[in-house]
Amino acid sequence: MPQRQSGPARGDRDATVPEPVPEQRAGAHDRSELHGQPGSTESTVDRATPGTAAERGGAALVAHAVTPDVLGPSEQQGGPADLLPRIALRWPRWPAALRANRVLRGLLGDLLAMVVAALDVWLVIPPDAPPWSIWLSWLAVPAMLLRRHVPFVALLVAIPGFFYGWAQLAAMIALGTLARLDKARWRTWVGAVLVWVSRFVVWPWADFVATTWREHILDAIYGVLVAGMPLAIGLLVTMRSELFARIRQLDRSREREKRLYAATVRSAERAKLAREMHDVVSHQVTLIAMQAGALQVGAGDDETREGAETIRLLSTRTLEELRELVGVLRSGGDEVDAQPGLEEVGDLVVDGDVKINVAIDASPEQLPGPVSRAAYRTVQEALTNVRKHASGSRASVRVRTSGEALLVEVHNDRPRRRRGPGLPSGGHGLLGLRERATLLGGTFDAGPTAEGGFRVRATYPLVG
Repeated sequence: MPQRQSGPARGDRDATVPEPVPEQRAGAHDRSELHGQPGSTESTVDRATPGTAAERGGAALVAHAVTPDVLGPSEQQGGPADLLPRIALRWPRWPAALRANRVLRGLLGDLLAMVVAALDVWLVIPPDAPPWSIWLSWLAVPAMLLRRHVPFVALLVAIPGFFYGWAQLAAMIALGTLARLDKARWRTWVGAVLVWVSRFVVWPWADFVATTWREHILDAIYGVLVAGMPLAIGLLVTMRSELFARIRQLDRSREREKRLYAATVRSAERAKLAREMHDVVSHQVTLIAMQAGALQVGAGDDETREGAETIRLLSTRTLEELRELVGVLRSGGDEVDAQPGLEEVGDLVVDGDVKINVAIDASPEQLPGPVSRAAYRTVQEALTNVRKHASGSRASVRVRTSGEALLVEVHNDRPRRRRGPGLPSGGHGLLGLRERATLLGGTFDAGPTAEGGFRVRATYPLVG
């Protein structure tokens, strides 16, 4: 509702502005008049095609788009059902880019605000308006460039153009931006009062005094609407942004709680596993080491003493690794730090009934940690299987780099001795090696050879 200035000017504005509004609404909603006009396209359709407008236009288009199978070949190729998907595929991408570019979005918003404010002033100013009121009204238009940076200053610049002139929309836009950026602070309420006063008071003062009390009440109501609408919209946008920010914060808090809960569960499982390893495995391995030591002391021949010494050394080494793992599990650290790597493959070659030839053509220090540990576990498991199932055979270990991958190959020939008493085996060793290689992006292959031996081959990528 534009500002009224004097009796003749107010009459001109009331006669100029409200009249087009009812005409546009009537033309938009009353389509019976359009149908009756000669030369109207919609009227021609009414005479040629029976049925309602929805059946002729919208329903037919929806039917073509939803059920293309019932159409003929020509219609499927060139009809609306084929046109709509192409339009959807060719939808421009600049709206998404515009939303992502905050600076460009702000500049376009300022430009749109200036255009709206300029149209409001240009379409409403009466012909006999004083020059100073026209200048004050046009001064409120460039104030839209300040609304995102200093919204209160922009509102103060636009208020004279609204109070003495016709820059109503400029003042409302500035107030809405002030409410969105400054929230419900004193500047926002001061701006709302200024907008209300600019709408309520009629200038010059003599016209305001001559206004009847009915018109004063109406002007007060319109002032509340003019000041309250941008205030409510600005505060609503601010509350919406804060609500979304809190929702995102709650989502992050929920994810953090899930991670903490998962870490707590893992910690409890690790403590349980460490307790079981210490109470069961460590106890059994300690007994093995003690029995091997006693056998070494009481043995009567050198071969028995050497075998007992080997068992004692292996048991002691196993206890040391087991204690390191138990300590890591109880402390909640990374068990990776306690696992051996390729540089310790030489410790796997101990005196025994299997002759092992080791050839390593790779630098353990230059290998990634997971690859080095995986290579060590591959050699360890393969040699353990050789000792269990191919006693007396010969074995070879080859570790080399091939391009951007590490190749680990363990091969043994036909067993030369009868297989001794069966050792417990769960069949999970090779399966674990395959899973380890898959997790690292490598390959794993194991199987018997044509000569009666067994081959284990694994590749681990060094990059990626």
